[in-house]
Amino acid sequence: MLKEFKEFAMRGNVVDMAVGIIIGAAFGSIVKSLVNDVIMPPIGMAIGGIDFSNLFVNLSGGEYESLADAQAAGAATINYGLFLNNVFSFLIVAFAVFLLVKGINSMKRKEEEKPAEPPKPSDEVVLLTEIRDALKSR
Repeated sequence: MLKEFKEFAMRGNVVDMAVGIIIGAAFGSIVKSLVNDVIMPPIGMAIGGIDFSNLFVNLSGGEYESLADAQAAGAATINYGLFLNNVFSFLIVAFAVFLLVKGINSMKRKEEEKPAEPPKPSDEVVLLTEIRDALKSR
């Protein structure tokens, strides 16, 4: 059973998938930072100084200055600001994947567009051509 697992794990597709998952996780953290630290602050400033990561609806009835205060007090909250950040992160990742797939597909199309080499004539056709040429030269 260990041998079968080793064969499965060392196949090219599994290793490629593992590399893709690791790179995807790293890309996800970059996108999260991009959304939280670069994109959302200017959008919040344009809207009126809103910090999206601090937008929440308190379901517990108490008053809290920030989401961190509400969570520290154990209050039930709906964190729609964090949800909006995650939606923006998803859209950026989806767009990046779209561009990647589009690029790969265009490379595949270029490979398909290359004209195929005409097939070589069969032995019979070559023999008949030689006979025809020999008869013409007489």
